[in-house]
Amino acid sequence: MSITLQSGAAALLDEIVEAVAGFQEEGAPVQLHPGDLGWAWRFGSQALADELRAWRRGGRILAVGAVDGGEGLIRMAIAPSADHDEELADRLVADLSDPDRGVLPAGRGTVEARFGSAFRDLLHRSGWVSDEPWTPLHRQLKDPVEDCGLRVEVLDADHVQDRVVRHRVGVMRASFPTSTFTVERWRTMAATSAYRRGRCLVAYDRDDNAVATTTVWSAGRGRPGLIEPLGAHRDHRGHGHGRAITVAAAAALQEMGSSSVTVCTPSSNAGGVAAYLSAGFDQLPDVTDFRRPR
Repeated sequence: MSITLQSGAAALLDEIVEAVAGFQEEGAPVQLHPGDLGWAWRFGSQALADELRAWRRGGRILAVGAVDGGEGLIRMAIAPSADHDEELADRLVADLSDPDRGVLPAGRGTVEARFGSAFRDLLHRSGWVSDEPWTPLHRQLKDPVEDCGLRVEVLDADHVQDRVVRHRVGVMRASFPTSTFTVERWRTMAATSAYRRGRCLVAYDRDDNAVATTTVWSAGRGRPGLIEPLGAHRDHRGHGHGRAITVAAAAALQEMGSSSVTVCTPSSNAGGVAAYLSAGFDQLPDVTDFRRPR
C-alpha cells in the first residue's frame, strides 16, 4: 500500500492533532507535540494547515511534519509503530531531500528528527549532517509537585477571565521582545481542539503584579506534557519567577494527568537550562537537528 503526502487542508487539523497526541510515549525522545501545533494555531487554521505535512498509508497517519518555511526547518513526529518502517523512511528522506516535492524549500534545509530509528539512520546514510545542539529537559510527575510560592491564575477553554487574558498577553510581550502575541490571537488559539488539552498560567507577586506566564499542553492521560512557551516579565526578573512558573506548569500538567513534563531549549541557552534544573527537571543528553547536504 503506497504512502501519500497531504498538506494545506485545514479540515484535517483536528485529526492531525489527535494523531500527534497518540505518538507521544513516556520514555521516548521528545518529538513534535500537539502543544506545538496548538501554539502555532494562534495564527489561524489555514496558516497552521499550510505549515503541516502528513504522511499516510492506508488512511492512517504515520508521520507529521511542521514546516517553518522562513527557517527552512521541519519538525517531525513519527508513530511509534513506524520506528523501524523502512518504506516510510525512504519516502520521508526523498520528500525532504527534493525541494520540488514541496516539503522543504531550496537552499538550507533542516529537519528535527528525534524519533524513528529507520528514518534517522537513513538521514545519516544519505549525507545529512548534525546541526545546532538542543538540550531536552524532563521531570517525572509521579510524586506531588511542590508549591510554586506565587499566586497563579489559570485560563482553560471553559474558564476565561478577560483581565487574566490581558495579563497573559502582556507578560508574554514583556518576556520576548519580538513577540506578536495579542488578545485576538490568544482567543483564536483557545478556540481550537488542541487547547481543550491546554491551559495558560499567569503568576502574580505579592504586589499583584503579573510577573510570569506559560502555556502547558497535555497529550492525554499517561502521556508526556509540554511547556510551550514560558517567560518572565523583563521588569520583574531576578526574583525566581521563572522557576516558580515552571513549577506551576508541572503541577498543572500533573493535575491534567500527564506522566511527565518536557521542554527542549537551545544548548547555548545556559540560563534557561539552569532555570529548568532549579525547578526539578533532569537534563538529558544533547540532541541535534539534521542539515541537508549541499
